[in-house]
Amino acid sequence: MATFFPGESHTFSEYLLVPGYSSSECIPNNVSLKTPLTRFKRGEKPAITLNIPMVSAIMQSVSGVDMGVALATEGGMSFIYGSQTPESEAAMVKAVKDHKAGFVESDSTLTPKMTMSEVMALKEKTGHSTMPVTDDGTPRGKLLGIVTSRDYRPSRDDHSALVETFMTPREKLIVGDKNITLKKANDVIWENKLNALPVVDDYDHLIGIVFRKDYDSHKTNPNELLDSNKRYMVGAGINTRDYAERVPLLVEAGADVLCIDSSEGFSEWQKRTIEWVRANYGEDVKVGAGNVVDAEGFRFLADCGADFIKVGIGGGSICITRETKGIGRGQATALIDVCRARDEYFEETGVYVPVCSDGGIVYDYHMTLALAMGADFMMLGRYFARFDESPTDRVNVNGQYMKEYWGEGSARARNWQRYDLGGAAKLSFVEGVDSYVPYAGSLKDGVNGTLYKVKSTMCNCGALSIPELQEKARLTLVSSTSIVEGGAHDVVVKDTQQTVSYR
Repeated sequence: MATFFPGESHTFSEYLLVPGYSSSECIPNNVSLKTPLTRFKRGEKPAITLNIPMVSAIMQSVSGVDMGVALATEGGMSFIYGSQTPESEAAMVKAVKDHKAGFVESDSTLTPKMTMSEVMALKEKTGHSTMPVTDDGTPRGKLLGIVTSRDYRPSRDDHSALVETFMTPREKLIVGDKNITLKKANDVIWENKLNALPVVDDYDHLIGIVFRKDYDSHKTNPNELLDSNKRYMVGAGINTRDYAERVPLLVEAGADVLCIDSSEGFSEWQKRTIEWVRANYGEDVKVGAGNVVDAEGFRFLADCGADFIKVGIGGGSICITRETKGIGRGQATALIDVCRARDEYFEETGVYVPVCSDGGIVYDYHMTLALAMGADFMMLGRYFARFDESPTDRVNVNGQYMKEYWGEGSARARNWQRYDLGGAAKLSFVEGVDSYVPYAGSLKDGVNGTLYKVKSTMCNCGALSIPELQEKARLTLVSSTSIVEGGAHDVVVKDTQQTVSYR
């Protein structure tokens, strides 16, 4: 006979947090949202810690280069989507890693004989206005000068003019030597009022460039998630088919962590993938796995060596897996069950495997509930798809600005690898939809607003950190009538467009 799980399967909207005692120290500015991303042993620190408990979903409509940069700037991490060629995914990873590095290797290098038209075309292609000039046009060639947007005027100057006629020549440049530290380079930039400092070796060959904007950016974004070389951290999705080809390219590109992207992770395919990564890279390459919805699935992936485990099947706003296949579990119930298993696993083995809640987040307060229920961090798709930095188009639908958003199991994405069960290399039926989400402006503004709500709610619970919230949180199930009571009710809400006359 089939196994029946006791009780009902619940969603986040069926729970509320009951406030706890708040001391005078419980203010949002005192709250830390740091949280582990990868497994660690008792008494040790995780190899990667997020500064905010947010990562972006492994989706074509969510996680591109701009998202990777923007989210790392705020302290989270983006997982570049894997439903593309290994080469193009690796290029995206590299673009994020190169966007902010202490010493950036130029991807917009000129030769003296190039024309202004070529300079303008390269600027249009890369978006970079500072371009070094080398003897052979390579980023490691001999430095001959530099061109910035202040060196030419497209509206007045001859577009056929050669670079050598308007560049700032080498003898007029201030440069750093190969042994200069990042701190010293920034000091030179400030002391000489520079926007960029080229760094050269003993033979005057270009090594890289340090940009003033990177220093400014860090000062205004103290939560930036950076690696040991001061580069943005970024993750990448992999599948259970071509990992032997894809993983080496992603590692070479600089991916900080990988994640197996699959709708259901309790499988031999995920075990084989993790075993291959461990056999070829040991513990140096971090790899998350999932998705699972119960304790048995969690323990299976934890024993396989997953660095974090994703929870959630069918709860995503564009996911129709439950509708088409009848599998899944209410996100809140699944998360509670898995986090209980994680804590038991930690007690038994001394190994803590972080849990990622993936799906089911509709409102900002759901994030606080997910953390209170035990999640270490959340993977978000719809939430991030709404922002400027997602790779989709902004469109006008019936007078309202929207962003396109589609699932990896939709006909548009055709990401058959995510739903692979060992059969033919094709998508037999869809498990996701193609849709729109309301446009929400910049990621920075949106994330800051959301996290202020999370911090404020944590203070109501008397918690100043995520582990403290998980220890102190008190949750209650609510009835359907109570859910109605929680919103505006029994009033006529004012329409800001209404004209009201008073007598």
